Amino acid sequence: MTEVTPDQTGGGGEPPPSPPPASPDNGWRREYWSRNLRLMVILLAIWFIVSFGFGVLLVEPLNEIVIAGFPLGFWFAQQGSIYVFVVLIFVYAKMMDRLDRQFGVDEQETEGAAS
Repeated sequence: MTEVTPDQTGGGGEPPPSPPPASPDNGWRREYWSRNLRLMVILLAIWFIVSFGFGVLLVEPLNEIVIAGFPLGFWFAQQGSIYVFVVLIFVYAKMMDRLDRQFGVDEQETEGAAS
């Protein structure tokens, strides 16, 4: 086994790697991600309440309410949770557009952009 020693003559070999640059300020990224996570948790909680709470747990009391001939609990279990989920997707997209503009990371429309 041979021992590897640094070249003492000054010729040949590469200099040792420089230390990584100091990390840039990531405070705004953490704040952006924190707000994004908060929004997702709120919207998923709403969806859970509507789909599981109204569609499964509270189906019997809600079935006492009849709208257009259909029990409300049945409607939530079959269609309501899907409608709410689609609405939540649009709400998330709108809120994220607003958050992107607030942090300056929004996608700007440029003339002649690839389509």
